[in-house]
Amino acid sequence: MNLSRRTLLKAGLGALAVPAVAACNNGAAARGDGEIIYWLWDSAQLPMYTECAKVFHQQNPKYSVKIEQYGWGDYWSKLVTGFISNTAPDVFTGHSSKYPLFADKGQVLPIDEYVKRDNVDLGIYQQGLADRWIGADGNRYGLPKDWDTEVYFYNSAFAEAAGISTEQLNSMTWNPRDGGSFEQIIRRLTVDSKGRRGDQPGFDPHNVKVFGLGYADAGGGDGQTTWSWYAASNGWKYSEGEPWGTKFFYADPKFTDTIGWWRGLITKGLMPTYAQAKSGVDVTTAFGAGKYAMTPNGSWMLGTYGQLKQVKTKLARLPVGPIGKRMSMMNGLADTIWAGTTRRDASWAWVKFLGSQTAQDIVARAGVVFPAVAASMPLARAAFAKSGWDVTPFLEPVEDGDVFPYPANPNAADVSAVMTPAMESVMTFEADPSSLAKANADVNKILAANA
Repeated sequence: MNLSRRTLLKAGLGALAVPAVAACNNGAAARGDGEIIYWLWDSAQLPMYTECAKVFHQQNPKYSVKIEQYGWGDYWSKLVTGFISNTAPDVFTGHSSKYPLFADKGQVLPIDEYVKRDNVDLGIYQQGLADRWIGADGNRYGLPKDWDTEVYFYNSAFAEAAGISTEQLNSMTWNPRDGGSFEQIIRRLTVDSKGRRGDQPGFDPHNVKVFGLGYADAGGGDGQTTWSWYAASNGWKYSEGEPWGTKFFYADPKFTDTIGWWRGLITKGLMPTYAQAKSGVDVTTAFGAGKYAMTPNGSWMLGTYGQLKQVKTKLARLPVGPIGKRMSMMNGLADTIWAGTTRRDASWAWVKFLGSQTAQDIVARAGVVFPAVAASMPLARAAFAKSGWDVTPFLEPVEDGDVFPYPANPNAADVSAVMTPAMESVMTFEADPSSLAKANADVNKILAANA
C-alpha cells in the first residue's frame, strides 16, 4: 500500500464518528438466509479457502460463504469504504498492522464472549499467536489462521560457482561494524561487469552485474523483509511495551548503526542503489532474472519463488547477531468480524471453523502458508517438501523462541507516514541515519497526542 493509500485509510476511518451499528448492512436483506460475505487479498489462497467454505457448509448446512478476493493494493481502501457505507464484508482477513485502528474506531467485533461460550481452545495455536489478536483495550479481535517468518532465498548455482557451501550459508554471523561472515559471503557472491567478485582485486562497485544482496524497499517503520532481523539481533526493540508501542526507539544507536551498515552495502557495490531497487522490477523478478544472488523475504513468498523455474532457489538461515542468536519477526493473519454485520452467529461460526484444525489441515495441505494450528504443521511441511522446499530455516526461530512481533499501534498509518519517507531519504543518501532521531521524535509526538 503506498503512502497516499495509507493517508486515505486513516482519513476515512477518522470520518467514522461512531462505531458501526448493525442496521443497514452490506445487502444482507438481498442475500440468502445464513449467507455471509468473506474477503481475502491473496489470490493464491483462494482455492484452499473455497474448499474450506465447502466443508464448512457441509458441517453447517444453514450457513454458506461467498468469498471475494481483492489485491492488497485495493483491499484496505475498499474495506474502509465499506465501513463508511455499511457495505463491508461480514468477515475479512485481518492484519496485525491494521486491526488496532479498526478496533479503535469500533469497526471490528470483540469475540471474547463467543470464545468463552464455545470453550475455544486457544492452546492449539503456535505459541504467542493467539495473544497477537488481543487489542490494547484487552479485547480479542480474531482467531489466528497462519503465521510467517523471514529467511534468505538464494540462487544455489551462484553460491556453488562462488565456492560457498550450504553449511557456510546456514551459519552466518553479522555485526554492524564489519558485517561479519554474512558480509563476506555477499561480497563473494557479488560480480561486476567484468566477472570480478566483490572480494577480488579490481572489483568495480559502480558496474555490477550480480548484486550479492537484493532488497525490495527502505523498510518503512517495520523493515519486516529488509532490516528487522539485523536490528533485533543487535539488541534493538521497536518500542516500549512491544507489541503495543507507546514510545518508539528509532533514534537508538543500535538501530541507526544497523541502518548505517545496511546502507553502506550500496556504497560497496554489494547491494543496488535505491533507484535501482525501485526501478519498476520487483525484488523477486530481479532475483529470477539473475540480478541478485540472495534476497530476504517472508514465508508467504514461497509459492512465488517456486515459480521462478529459471533459477534453482534454496533457503538460508538469517545470521546470528551481536546478541548471540538469530532473530526473526513472526507475524500472522487472523479472521475478523465486522462490527456492523447483522449475521453475527453465522460470521462467528465461520471464524471459529477457520481457526479449527479441520480448516487449517486444508490450508496446510495446500502448501501456500504455514497454518496457525501447531498440529497442522506436519502436513504443511510435507506439502512444501513435495514442492522442493526444506522450510526448516523458517521454523527454527519459532521452535527456539527467537522471534519478535510485528509492531502494532492504532496510529500505524501515521507512524508509517513519517518513517517511510524518512527511511527512503536515508537509503537515497539524501539524509544520514542520524536524521532518524527527528523522525523518531515526530513518531512519539503522534503517539503522545493520541494516547
